[in-house]
Amino acid sequence: MGVDKKVRKRIISKDKDTDTKKEKKNGKQKTSSLKGFLLPVMGLLLVVFLCTYYFEVINYEHLLGLRSESDSDTAGETQGDEAVPNAKQSVKPKESDGGKPAAKAKPKVPTQPPPPEKAVNEDEITSDADRPILSQIQEGEKLIKRKKLAEAVSFFEKLFKSNPESPRARYGMAKAMIKKAEKERSNPILKASIEHLSEIALMPKITRALKKEVYLLATSKYSFLGQYRECLRMFGRMIREFPDDIDGLNEYGVILLTIGKNDRAKPVYERVLQMDPDNSFAQVHLGFIIKAEGDWLRATELLRSGLKANAPGTRDGKFYFHLGDALYRIGEREEAGEWYQRGADMGFFFSKYQRSLYNVDRLKSRPFWTAKQAKVTEIVKKLETNWKTIRNEALQVMNVEEGLFLHEEESLKNTGEWRQFTLYTKGQKGKDCDRTPKTCALVSKMTAAASCKRGQIKYSIMMPGTHVWPHTGPTNCRLRMHLGLVIPKTGNGTKIRCADETKTWEEGKVLIFDDSFEHEVWQDAESYRLIIIIDIWHPDLTDRERKTLSPI
Repeated sequence: MGVDKKVRKRIISKDKDTDTKKEKKNGKQKTSSLKGFLLPVMGLLLVVFLCTYYFEVINYEHLLGLRSESDSDTAGETQGDEAVPNAKQSVKPKESDGGKPAAKAKPKVPTQPPPPEKAVNEDEITSDADRPILSQIQEGEKLIKRKKLAEAVSFFEKLFKSNPESPRARYGMAKAMIKKAEKERSNPILKASIEHLSEIALMPKITRALKKEVYLLATSKYSFLGQYRECLRMFGRMIREFPDDIDGLNEYGVILLTIGKNDRAKPVYERVLQMDPDNSFAQVHLGFIIKAEGDWLRATELLRSGLKANAPGTRDGKFYFHLGDALYRIGEREEAGEWYQRGADMGFFFSKYQRSLYNVDRLKSRPFWTAKQAKVTEIVKKLETNWKTIRNEALQVMNVEEGLFLHEEESLKNTGEWRQFTLYTKGQKGKDCDRTPKTCALVSKMTAAASCKRGQIKYSIMMPGTHVWPHTGPTNCRLRMHLGLVIPKTGNGTKIRCADETKTWEEGKVLIFDDSFEHEVWQDAESYRLIIIIDIWHPDLTDRERKTLSPI
């Protein structure tokens, strides 16, 4: 045992000496290795820091007192068209034929047009640095009102140059530039004006009232340009200085809705209603969000209350559309019809039944169409001649491939099961055409269908017990053809209502209707119903319109 202890001590001592030598020997190597490790890490941290600074990541919820720092920062998912807000600050693009007056955009059904400029208290926005030149500022503003915009820009540039501490002199220049940008359709001028606004907000002698006006104007112009990152950065600055400003919070909520962040917009509007329970702007927007979440009863209460006020920012077809839909879903069909009619009377919809929001004004409209009326006699003939080929390809896909028919994603189904298999979207052939080559070869030759950027071509299968809520399509620029492939006759059968007319399908026959009208479907047969849906351009559209209209 004594020998073992001595040997063990020597080994330990030897190991320590060896380790000490190794440490001394490798000291420089370790330092070098450490440097080699730290440099890229420090570089990465620098990049992260610069990116964070560049994108100005702001915890708006914590800033607003809506969430604690420890809460997880989960972004809201886009929920189909439910994520699209009332575009109070945006203007719907014109539906035109490239300049011909006959194809004027329908002005009745846009999202909210820009509201008139609010009257501001001149004394509140005027600082001590502005008062000595107030008469000159007013003279420049008269030039803007007279639309002498180049002269107004030049006037305010000189005024600001000689009075560099005057916020209103520079603000007048920015407003004149904005008007000039609108007249000349110039994004560079608009961007330059926004830069001025951003710097005006930092001027030492600016009043709080003018600073608020500057922030709201800058955010609206960033939104107009689609520069939402910059818009949110500007809102971050504003909310830090005006955390309880209802106008600012309402506009902030609009931007969050615009980019699909419904979950973040919701607490903003809830906070507004805590401060001002009768704020109709917040009511309709919160109702819109809650309706998308499926709480139809609460949504109807908010939307109804907000719309009754008829206040600026609430007069939008989208809100009438969703109030009526929510009322339908809680069984209040009569009241739903009344709100739809009210929306039509206000010019948001063509009629109580025809409630599409992206329209060309002059197009003929009727719920159901014949092939001759739709000018697709030859297309219908080819579809009806080849209907079994189209059906057989669908059945083959259904039987061989699992999961190709996807659930309907627009929350239109009340009960049952409804699946679709899409071949064309927005005038573009999809990859799944390879699975149904004969069908796609057939429809690819039908220009009115294959080129329809505002429609789809898809198989639709509906199982027994399915009911589809009354709904409308987005545009009056298309008609929808249904070719019956498998139509069961057992039980109570299948039927479709469009406006106040009800029809059913037949195997091998095409049914044409205008889906911009309210339509509803019942599948009460004892086996599945299979059709193919083929959207075609409205026959009254010109070739130029078909080329220039934006996809939907």
